[in-house]
Amino acid sequence: MPLMEIDRRALLAGAGAGLLAGLASRQLAAMEETDTFFLSARKEADGSYAVVVFTPEGKDIVRVPLPGRGHDVTLHEPSGRAVAFARRPGTFAAAFDIFGRREPTFFASPENRHFYGHGVFSPDGKLLYATENDFENGRGYLGVYDTTDGHRRIAEFDSGGVGPHEVLLMLDGRTLVVANGGMETHPDYGRTILNLPTMKPTLALIDRLTGDIIACHDLGESERLSSIRHMTIDGQGAVWFGCQFQGDKTKRPQLVGRLSRGGEPELLSSPMEILRGFNNYIGSVMTSRDGKTIATSSPRGGQVVYWDAESGAILGRDRVVDVCGVAPRPGNDFLISDGAGELLAAGPADGGNPSLVIRNSRVSWDNHMVGFRI
Repeated sequence: MPLMEIDRRALLAGAGAGLLAGLASRQLAAMEETDTFFLSARKEADGSYAVVVFTPEGKDIVRVPLPGRGHDVTLHEPSGRAVAFARRPGTFAAAFDIFGRREPTFFASPENRHFYGHGVFSPDGKLLYATENDFENGRGYLGVYDTTDGHRRIAEFDSGGVGPHEVLLMLDGRTLVVANGGMETHPDYGRTILNLPTMKPTLALIDRLTGDIIACHDLGESERLSSIRHMTIDGQGAVWFGCQFQGDKTKRPQLVGRLSRGGEPELLSSPMEILRGFNNYIGSVMTSRDGKTIATSSPRGGQVVYWDAESGAILGRDRVVDVCGVAPRPGNDFLISDGAGELLAAGPADGGNPSLVIRNSRVSWDNHMVGFRI
């Protein structure tokens, strides 16, 4: 989604001595120099894991240690509260303040459930919706957590399919969209797909207040092995999604699609050169700050492709080894991260030559990144 914004004056005014005491002088200086920041999970030099808040230049502001590998981070922009989720089949989530005003707290998925690495807040920040796997019964759910009561789990909704991965809140503030990857898995069998012959990915629209499934879309029998995993919402409210193909590795199906409200999902056409560069795997999907450009990354193919949100045309691409994290920068370009510790400024106007921001070979960035402003 577009770059998130936080009230800078309110945030800094409310921080007080706790924030000042918790940040080193170099961190405070970095805060004064920019109003744009980023969030991402990463692997540290000593093999441990953390989620970090950092500047566009790659300077750490806050670091929160994690008990295991993280995946995505969701942010409630008005309050500055965030939650980092474990990579599936992890069971932990870390709730923290983006500028360290409070100690982080941890909560877990219920017994016989694990997180899928993604979640989203309600507009008022009081509820958190997290994708979960009921692995004993092979069903997907959204766990509903009360953020005002220690992230106590208060309800659950059927996700509209198997293997729910990313969940987003539509522009109406009420409708959730869930990417159900269609893949049944169980922690006892690692990441093995247990239902390949019957796999059926879906995009489900769910009323977040009632749990009712408003609509549930699939890609048809011919595309049932294209697991829908990651999404973004463009400036007009259309859902863009990326797939990970679970079929014959020699095939190169279309992987990027779009769902307009009231319509059916459509897969957009890419030339074979682009499809080979995706290597059957889309890792992140993100919208530029102005809502007009979509970025789709592939760590397995080492490629980021940029799309025009209105026409669906390809605007350009960058080749970056092990790239995955993508977040909007001011303007219509992006910050991208890779597994080698690089951060790069990139976009359709760079002519295939992204600019290196910083390289820190001691760390390895994880799959997703969030951009926000204060």
